[in-house]
Amino acid sequence: MGERIDINRIARDMFIEHKGEPYRVLDYDHVKPGKGQAFVRVKAKNMITGNVIEITYKASDLIDLADFDQVFAEYSYSDGDSYYFMNSQTYEMVAIPKEKIEEEAKFLKEGTQVVVFYYKGQPVGIELPKHVELKVVETEPAFKGDTATGGTKPARLETGAVVQVPFFVNEGDVIKVDTRTGSYVERVK
Repeated sequence: MGERIDINRIARDMFIEHKGEPYRVLDYDHVKPGKGQAFVRVKAKNMITGNVIEITYKASDLIDLADFDQVFAEYSYSDGDSYYFMNSQTYEMVAIPKEKIEEEAKFLKEGTQVVVFYYKGQPVGIELPKHVELKVVETEPAFKGDTATGGTKPARLETGAVVQVPFFVNEGDVIKVDTRTGSYVERVK
């Protein structure tokens, strides 16, 4: 068990333990109803399953901080079953099973800097940078007249991810992608 803290000290991005599992606080709201006891509504993401839930605490509750560590690492390679990251401080290789980071893996290319999350000493997931720059490897060419409508078309990126891009983006272009939404931000070159 980690340390216990007063619910009023809760903060975004804090790691808390709820029903024996680690959660990351996405948002919280102190609610003071006219009658009855004040409470804190917490929106949190399960760091193992990825599910987002709402937890309600009484204003007098203590919460448990999860036994959680974050380590900076650089993505090296995948062998099909696991993704391998090099710890930026110790240069040790960390293997994370594919199923733990399936969503994030779509935007991973060699050399990408990530944060690896450890729960009770085991790597359980990663956090990508908010934006990554990736090369478009496959997309339909724009047709005359297409560009005026401001529509989008699918483009396959070097990591295998498919994102919707504006018509003016071509194969070979490098684009910036928001890793949280999987959406196109801008053409880089």
